[in-house]
Amino acid sequence: MPEGDTIFRAARTLNRALAGHQVVRFESVFPALTRVHEDHPLTGRTIESVTAAGKHLLMRFSGDLVLRTHMRMNGSWHIYRPGETWQRARRDMRIVVATDAFEAVGFNVPVAEFLDARSMARQDDLRLMGPDLLGASFDEDEAIRRFRERGTTEIADALLNQRVVAGIGNIYKSEVLFICRVNPFVHTAVLDDERLRVIVRAAQKYMRANVTAPRGGIVTYTGYRRTTRSADPAERLYVYGRARQPCRTCGARIRVKAQGRDARLTYWCPACQPVLS
Repeated sequence: MPEGDTIFRAARTLNRALAGHQVVRFESVFPALTRVHEDHPLTGRTIESVTAAGKHLLMRFSGDLVLRTHMRMNGSWHIYRPGETWQRARRDMRIVVATDAFEAVGFNVPVAEFLDARSMARQDDLRLMGPDLLGASFDEDEAIRRFRERGTTEIADALLNQRVVAGIGNIYKSEVLFICRVNPFVHTAVLDDERLRVIVRAAQKYMRANVTAPRGGIVTYTGYRRTTRSADPAERLYVYGRARQPCRTCGARIRVKAQGRDARLTYWCPACQPVLS
């Protein structure tokens, strides 16, 4: 599943390419989107901005209209010059928003809807979303309060709950808890406020490091998400995806276990992240 940093970079690239330009073509395989376009055409509207809100991508058009998309496991947005060959098959196309200079193509996007200001305020995933770790006005105190409301939740599951903090996903979950030396299966109530703040700040630090803006231009992100200092792709993460391999810190074998209602895989070092007594 794309994590918050991936959505942030996608929104930034789409915003650079599209913002301030008029829509010249709109296509979608979603009947609900097509009906809106037929009744209130997208063509001729100006794309005002493209932003990220946690794992949601929001494309704002003139005339009080917002396209909300969520990538879930397999969705992605691509940007192409007119006439450029797509890197995915036409059958994977779900949405096309084109200007004279670029066309944005949403492939395998499972969640898409048009919203106006009133429906945006009522949309539960947005309305109930926790503080965005990559947001410009992140509220750390509110994040701690929301963790406290989930005292019986294991900390790894609490980190993935977008109504606690928004943007973090399965990779950062495991990596951040390793960096903070916190066992992923400990209940949130066991951790004091200072430890929770350390976790939140680490999540912010590493996610922000992976959205550092390239210098100008319309580019896609081609680097590797990493939490170690190594530039070697094989050594870019501490624990995620490294089950049964030696810990980079102590040499103990990394463990993996399905955790939570959705059975998301959690990776951890039993020596560096012991169970709290």
